[in-house]
Amino acid sequence: MIDLNSKQRKLLEKAAHPLSPLVIVGQEGATDGVSAMLSRQLESHELVKLKFNEYKEEKRELATGLAQATDSTLVRIIGNIAIFYRESSEDDKRMFKKQLDKLAKK
Repeated sequence: MIDLNSKQRKLLEKAAHPLSPLVIVGQEGATDGVSAMLSRQLESHELVKLKFNEYKEEKRELATGLAQATDSTLVRIIGNIAIFYRESSEDDKRMFKKQLDKLAKK
């Protein structure tokens, strides 16, 4: 998990805007299966939207727990959508590293 400043969060929010949610929290809640799916999607995409169809009142706690379980960063929760970021382990798949590093220095 990395700490993001406001400029870095804004960059990732903007990049996530056109994305569709790839992971959904349904009636079973934030299960190990949801955590595993989020982790797989983060490895493939780095930036992932998760939608809360259920447990909307607990979304902040659940999203924080999912971020810890997947070693990712919770970028923002907007409505019932949570945005997660985790840098890819493969150098050639890193889409945001240079931009985030540049904004970290400001």
